[in-house]
Amino acid sequence: MELITGEARREFFSTFRREALHLEMRDSYGTQVEKPHLKKWRDGERDDRKWLQPWFDTVRSATRAGKVIRRARIVSEPVSDYQRWVLSDSHLFVEAGEQIVWVPRRLVSGIALPGNDFWLFDDEAAVFTVFAASGEVVERQLWKEPDVVHLCRQAFERVWTLGVPDHEYDPA
Repeated sequence: MELITGEARREFFSTFRREALHLEMRDSYGTQVEKPHLKKWRDGERDDRKWLQPWFDTVRSATRAGKVIRRARIVSEPVSDYQRWVLSDSHLFVEAGEQIVWVPRRLVSGIALPGNDFWLFDDEAAVFTVFAASGEVVERQLWKEPDVVHLCRQAFERVWTLGVPDHEYDPA
């Protein structure tokens, strides 16, 4: 395991060759980037979403090149305010090229899951994001050990099969 920076993690998005898989398992996050936008949503204010454009550009570039980006979100139901906010913009991620499913937490009890959210790149590298209770990023861990990569692939695929496609998910 190696600790890496956010910038080092971002590099994977320009260098992966086939597939990037993302498993999200928290009901809320609290990164400094997201906090003001979540507050706007809670206050009923309009957000131009310009802050998301670099990510959308990354996704479009990758998917135009034939690469796949899949995201599975494990959520408690009823969903948290944070997840309702994410769901309100999720279609934009799909329009950019991501494939997204939502998975009710009650369905994953029998699945062996890693302890933290991760990105898996080309079945070669798993990058875990460790969060504080507040939702802030504590560290990013790069793992290339085959058993860890295999655990991530198996967990992701099992979760994915239980997922509800983004356009069909209704937490109400």
